[in-house]
Amino acid sequence: MRILAYLVTMLAAAPLWAAVDAPLLERMRAAQVVILGEVHDNPAHHATQAEAVAALKPAALVFEMLTPAQAAGVRANNRGDAETLAEALDWAGTGWPDFMMYHPIFTAAPNARVFGAAVPRGAARAAMQQGVAKHFGDGAGAYGLRDALPQDQQQAREAMQMAAHCDALPEAMLPGMVDLQRLRDAELARAALRALDEAGAPVVVITGNGHARRDWGVPAMLARARPEVSVFALGQGEAGVTPDGSFDAVRFAAPVERPDPCAAFE
Repeated sequence: MRILAYLVTMLAAAPLWAAVDAPLLERMRAAQVVILGEVHDNPAHHATQAEAVAALKPAALVFEMLTPAQAAGVRANNRGDAETLAEALDWAGTGWPDFMMYHPIFTAAPNARVFGAAVPRGAARAAMQQGVAKHFGDGAGAYGLRDALPQDQQQAREAMQMAAHCDALPEAMLPGMVDLQRLRDAELARAALRALDEAGAPVVVITGNGHARRDWGVPAMLARARPEVSVFALGQGEAGVTPDGSFDAVRFAAPVERPDPCAAFE
């Protein structure tokens, strides 16, 4: 019944047009690292990711949603069954949307190695206490974590964090929230390069649009750390609304119904 309900949801949230066409695939295939953005709770975005992964046949998949330890739990004998794999990953304890949306990405490339780049809550707290550069360790400078952002970008990022938290954050927390976003970008970039070194190209990164954006997300980190690596970044919007930032291409799907995220702050 759960699978049937998922299929119904997928059909209801079908893309407004063919999401992964031949010209788009050609551009993706020219890159060593392909970053596929998403709105996390939109099933059609995950369907597009699975479609692209099936066509690209990547050597490795990198997930924002998984820690390296969780990624190591993906095995040939559990990968094909959604409930078994979700249990092995303790997906229910991660706080991410329904695993049924993500499972087709795993099965679309059954032989791809899986890497994780998540920064769990405990690690995030530790990073805020000790500083993200120190927490990241070796290579922090290569990813720009030791450098202050340009003032206009810092202000823009803080404003986005405030808006994302329904204007309910104390202003003193905003710089730390921006630092955590940069840390997550760097962890994704480092995992992508590790995957590239260990498994080969292409590498596909599954992440939110905020990390996929070219101007200051994972692509910018990769360009700084290893500029010779070719990267393609796809953003995914809803109902014709382009996600913030710049991308190599953007695809759109119908929006999903969701409760007011700010209701909990009232």
